[in-house]
Amino acid sequence: MSNSVTGSGGRLTGRSWGVLLVLCGAIFLEGIDVAMLNVALPSIRADLGLSTGMLSGVVSAYVLGYGGFMLLGGRAADLLGHRRMFVLWLAVFLVFSGLGGLATEGWTLLLARFVTGVAAAFMAPAGLALVTSAFPEGPARTRALGVYAGTAAGGFSLGVVAGGALTSIGWRWVFFAPVVVSALILVAALVLVRDAGGERTSDGFDLAGAFTLTGAMLLLVYGVVRLERAGDGPFLTAGVFAAALVLLRLFTRVERRSPFPLVRPGILRTAPLVRVNAAALLFLAAFAGFQFLATLYFQELRGWSTMQTGLAMLVIGTDTVLAPVLTPRLVNRFGNTRVLFAGIVLAAVAYALFLPVGMDWTYAAMLPALCLLGLSFSLAYGPLTMAATDGVAEDEHGLAGGLLYTSMQFGAALGLSAVTAVDVAAGGGLGGLRAALIVPVAAAALGAAVIASGLRTRAGRNGTPPDATAPAESATSATPAA
Repeated sequence: MSNSVTGSGGRLTGRSWGVLLVLCGAIFLEGIDVAMLNVALPSIRADLGLSTGMLSGVVSAYVLGYGGFMLLGGRAADLLGHRRMFVLWLAVFLVFSGLGGLATEGWTLLLARFVTGVAAAFMAPAGLALVTSAFPEGPARTRALGVYAGTAAGGFSLGVVAGGALTSIGWRWVFFAPVVVSALILVAALVLVRDAGGERTSDGFDLAGAFTLTGAMLLLVYGVVRLERAGDGPFLTAGVFAAALVLLRLFTRVERRSPFPLVRPGILRTAPLVRVNAAALLFLAAFAGFQFLATLYFQELRGWSTMQTGLAMLVIGTDTVLAPVLTPRLVNRFGNTRVLFAGIVLAAVAYALFLPVGMDWTYAAMLPALCLLGLSFSLAYGPLTMAATDGVAEDEHGLAGGLLYTSMQFGAALGLSAVTAVDVAAGGGLGGLRAALIVPVAAAALGAAVIASGLRTRAGRNGTPPDATAPAESATSATPAA
């Protein structure tokens, strides 16, 4: 039973907008937190005297916490309550972000970023589940998810600008600003956000599955992070991946025998859900790789400041405006799959336009690629979020959200590792950057191919657009979206 906050006919009321803004604020905070830190890293190293390895660890610690605990966080939200998990881990996020701002040594910063990543891993799927439970399936949910996804995507793009501005005042404000924002969101969440109306499931908690899955995810993320330095202990990296695969195998055996599995095996055999998560992984791999290379090009090759770099990439943030307005209308008319396909194709075109980049390029020459990238995010990010839970039973929305965000996190980590490895192998400089730019083009093209495989099978028999929004027969019988 859904605890809808919409008015008659599914229209968004004042309270529903308030709930949506609270949940959007949290996902925006998560995205902007990551982007701001990346800009502040050089200033942090200079002030605290961190080694290159320690500085890399600051980034990796968050990735480990986020990627390692995401699936556990999603299922915990389903079992223990979406609102309870959202509020609790938002408070943890607030406390440890503040600890990062007070850090005077590298280990304190590592601890703060790891726990902040864990907090985001529990908070993000709970927030997505709260959105889907608060807005009934149909145009209201499509519109709400369009706003939610646009806000999430905007956090990544606008965080670069905000990070540049705050770092110019002092790098500690990159941590303190999220404390202020998260405190406001926490107060509003306690007042406005309500959990689903139905009783929580009485299922037990699969501790063996939780330990084996979390261990496997931590090892997988750590292995991916190690790929950035391919020549640094290759046998250890291979051993990390081997251990992760052993734990994953053990996890699948535990789940088959568990009366209350952490991840229902059947959910991973749904072709549309697999397509959506594969596309999310590839889409974020392409974007994370491109953003890193673009920052490298602007700051190290062209000598631009952090503020100039942020302003140059600000145009990508147009998705924050376009996604809530444009995407829901297109999804209602053409369906998730077609809109998602168009968005990923545009991303591939944008990255391809950047391939011949040179030292004498003007900003006007870069602008078409950056504008197309903003439009592609407007078209793709929302449908990915919508499709993640479409057709999934409401008591598994946290798990479905966890799957989506895990795919995105792994994609971002893989994209960064791949472009770094190619850039180093190609000798760095402009030549290395151009070679590495092939990675985002290939990842986006492959993502488009994955979604294209579902276009024909999802076509409606009576001329209805594929997976266009329509009233669902039930939470368990609705057709997945992509």
